[in-house]
This record gives sequence, structure tokens and C-alpha cells, in this order.
Amino acid sequence: MKRRRQFQGMVIFGVALALAGILLAQGEASRQLIVNGKATNAVIVRVDGRLYVDLDTLAQITNGTMTVGPTEIVLTIPNANGGAGSSGSSSAEAAAAQAPQGLSRNFASAAIATVAEMKEWTGALGTMVTYGLAADTTWAQTYHDRVEASLAQAGVAASTSSDRDALRLLNNQFSTLSNWASTVIAARQAMNGDKTMDPNALQNDPALAKITSCARFLNLMLVSGTFSDNANCD
Repeated sequence: MKRRRQFQGMVIFGVALALAGILLAQGEASRQLIVNGKATNAVIVRVDGRLYVDLDTLAQITNGTMTVGPTEIVLTIPNANGGAGSSGSSSAEAAAAQAPQGLSRNFASAAIATVAEMKEWTGALGTMVTYGLAADTTWAQTYHDRVEASLAQAGVAASTSSDRDALRLLNNQFSTLSNWASTVIAARQAMNGDKTMDPNALQNDPALAKITSCARFLNLMLVSGTFSDNANCD
């Protein structure tokens, strides 16, 4: 009889320990599950240091589907951008909506440096014309290469749609300036005094007027941080 009572006591003690473990697990499960930034009411259970959540509940809160087969359970969870069956166009639209807008700081800084290089090149050509200096193809090529390298750096820094639109204007300006430089140097080498030795030639040069206006516009646009178009840069 005494041994029977001891056995019953041990059983009761074991049951009490089991209940205590369950209660402890439930106490640890009072955490909130957050999925993709959204709070849920899913119950989390910790067993042997691992966290568990009900698969049906997980499928519901993620708009997923669960199929239970004889040998496997298939859980399909759609992606965060629009679901497992979303089209490529929907993904592209979502990416476009998340892309930063306006001119990026890195690009604007690089582009301003490029405009400054172009201005220096333009000034050197203007000095050659005004003072009738000899046309040295070496320094002319040096200015061309410097601007081209600076423009390449601006292209690498372009990261937004506005950056790429502004880069297009920079390329247009570079092309216009390159063509004008080639014309001025060729005229100077041919000793065409009307175009390369007359101080008034610069004031009456429509190509230079367009280059100057575009440079002024580019500086203002880049500093503002907002892209806008201008006919002088087309």
C-alpha cells in the first residue's frame, strides 16, 4: 500500500512537471509575429529552443496556399511585390515606383564638374580666337579628352531617371562643343581671319551662343536637383 502511494505521488509529480513545461512554453509564446512589416495574431510556440507557428495560419497571413499530400506538404507564399502570379510588368511598375526620383547628389556633383570642364574648354577656344593665337591640336585634344573623361564619370554616377535625362543633355552639349571646336580650329589653321581673328566673331557666332546658354541652364538645373529640359541643349 505504501509503495502504491509512492507511485501515485510520483505520477502526480510528473504530471505537474509536464503542465509546468506547457505553461512555460505558452508564456514564451506571447510574442507577436510580424510578416513583411505587418503585425499578425499568429501564435508562436517555443519547444526545445526552436520557434514554431501553425502552417495554416502562416498561409493565411501571407495570402499563400497550402496543400497536404500523403507524403508532402506544399506551402506556396507569394512574393512581397505583388504575388506569386504577378506579371513582369507589375514587377517593373513596382520597382519604378520604389526608384528614387530627382537628380541624385553624386550625379549632380559629377555633372557640375563636367560643365565646368566644358566651360574651361570653351574659354580656351574663345581666347584663341580673340587674340589670334596659334591653333595647337595637342592642347585642343587634351581639353577634349578631359571633358570626355569627366562625362564618363557622370555617366557612372547616374542612378535615377532624372540623372539619365540630364546626362542626355550633357552629351548633347559635349557633341555641340566638340563640333564647334573642330570648326574653330580648322578655320584658324586655314588662317580664316573672319572667323578666328575678328574679336566680334564670337559675339556673332550662333553656335557659341547656344553653347553658352546651355551651360548656364545646366548649372542652374543641376544645382536645383530637379531635371528640366531646354531647347539650347538639344
